[in-house]
Amino acid sequence: MKYIEPHGHMVSRTTADYKSMALAGCVAISEPAFWAGYDRSAVQGFHDYFSQLTQYEPARAAKFGIEHYCWLCINPKEGDDPGFAREVISIIPEFISHTNVLGIGEIGLNKNTKNELAIFEEQVALAVKYDQLILVHTPHLEDKLKGTRLIMDAIEANGNVSPGRVLIDHVEEHTVKEVMDRGYWAGMTLYPDTKCTAQRAADIIEMYGTQQIWMNSACDWGISDPLAVPKARMELKHRGHSEDIIHKLTFDNPFTFLSQSSNFTLAE
Repeated sequence: MKYIEPHGHMVSRTTADYKSMALAGCVAISEPAFWAGYDRSAVQGFHDYFSQLTQYEPARAAKFGIEHYCWLCINPKEGDDPGFAREVISIIPEFISHTNVLGIGEIGLNKNTKNELAIFEEQVALAVKYDQLILVHTPHLEDKLKGTRLIMDAIEANGNVSPGRVLIDHVEEHTVKEVMDRGYWAGMTLYPDTKCTAQRAADIIEMYGTQQIWMNSACDWGISDPLAVPKARMELKHRGHSEDIIHKLTFDNPFTFLSQSSNFTLAE
């Protein structure tokens, strides 16, 4: 069964990971811009990173028959330095015209600071200006619920963003219902130790349904698994969920959301 990996940081993964994902049925990857594991010190570093996302990574994925798409932004962790963040934001329009760019993301909050929120709001405005989809990072642990509400309130205060064009990622049991009730798409990130395990994600599906929700690995340089989505499919199958439901969660739903971008050209 084919699937889409809607959130994977492939610049930090090996070529062998692409091969394993292709063998498991992955046909497309959506890669948000993110923190590199250290704070970058110059705008040129982001320029090179955006070039990697829009030029080099698609070529690497194509060798394994996988379509590669990306998102552009300065991430919340580095967004707490507003002067530097605004310099990075100023170069994003240079890359938006690339044919594999789906939108602005992953933007959001890390520690729920005023600076992070201001930069988040400015990147939401950038997405509105260029008619881009939005992919949102929500904070970790005890800051998640507060941060998720701050994020949704800020989006709604903009007044020009349809919730259906926003994916709020890293939802957990205490945030998913409110995200979905307010009309946003929800992303469950499958991590071995934090965020959601496959078992917890299956529980969430069984409690809240299959509409406007997807699963992703967010695989990066940390403890993560590029095969988390196919492993979650096995968990759902073991619980007796139908092939149609599993396909909906791991292909149809991300396909539907991402297809709101004219640059998403994957065939059903």
